[in-house]
Amino acid sequence: MKIRDATFLASADIVTGLPAPVFAEIAFAGRSNVGKSSLMNGLLVRKNLVRTSGKPGCTRALNLFRIETLEPEATIDFVDLPGYGYARRSKTERKAWGELIEKFLVTRPGLRAVVCIVDVRRGFERDDRELIEFLNHINLRSILVATKLDKLPKNEQKLAVQAVTKAIGRPVHGVSGVKRDGLDKLWRTLLRAASIGETDGAKQKL
Repeated sequence: MKIRDATFLASADIVTGLPAPVFAEIAFAGRSNVGKSSLMNGLLVRKNLVRTSGKPGCTRALNLFRIETLEPEATIDFVDLPGYGYARRSKTERKAWGELIEKFLVTRPGLRAVVCIVDVRRGFERDDRELIEFLNHINLRSILVATKLDKLPKNEQKLAVQAVTKAIGRPVHGVSGVKRDGLDKLWRTLLRAASIGETDGAKQKL
């Protein structure tokens, strides 16, 4: 995937604080420290556009990014959601983040799909399964991704992805945001979810 431009647009701790959607949006969700920011930076071919941190629970708001692609020529927005499941945050803070994510998923009219991210070494945990069930309930597409393939020996990577796929009962993209393995295939899935075809030549405004 060739990226013409990728820019940070806005951050908000309430859904109405974001600009109104103009282009199709893809959200990224996952437990804290699953490599969500590294995955997004890898997709955008940027090092530090999406904030990364070795400390879990870094993302505390909704962060909106606008991406212009080539081949196909299109514009699409990514939304980085707060990481969940970080026990060291207070119950009040975790509850507030959960309510923020849920309201965004239910009310955001431009949202086309949610990328649900897990660490390939840990697989889908209870919080992840609950998110996927919720997305099914509201008829919103989920795209399942297992990150951090680079943390495993090469000869174990395929088997690890197969194990995660079998456990969840659905196809899972195995990727490495750092080494960019699997990102082109994931990009094709994201574009299809946003109704952007390879020959559209369109910006796909809402």
